[in-house]
Amino acid sequence: MPFVELDTSLPAGRVPAGLEKRLCAATAAILSKPEDRVNVTVRSGLAMVVNGSAEPSAQLLVSSIGVVGTAEENRGHSARFFEFLTKELDLAEDRIVIRFFPLERWQIGKKGTVMTFL
Repeated sequence: MPFVELDTSLPAGRVPAGLEKRLCAATAAILSKPEDRVNVTVRSGLAMVVNGSAEPSAQLLVSSIGVVGTAEENRGHSARFFEFLTKELDLAEDRIVIRFFPLERWQIGKKGTVMTFL
């Protein structure tokens, strides 16, 4: 069950319509997870500084069970997320930062319990 949060300083008018749906599909493909398990949040118009600069930027947080836990996995994921984000947001790679957080089943609540028991 991946969770993807995209924060950007781009104003809402510069964020392509339907980005959240395309990011959901891209995440499913990149992480080899079913699209109906992917959760996406897109926040635009934020005050942000990336690499010491307030120029337009984005930060992507990717959290998931079992697929973001090693440098080797994340190197491949990073390349594919960067390809997607640079095209969709029209930002250079140096204006985007990605953070990967591995999750355990007991850290995700769903249906009144945690994933461990589902």
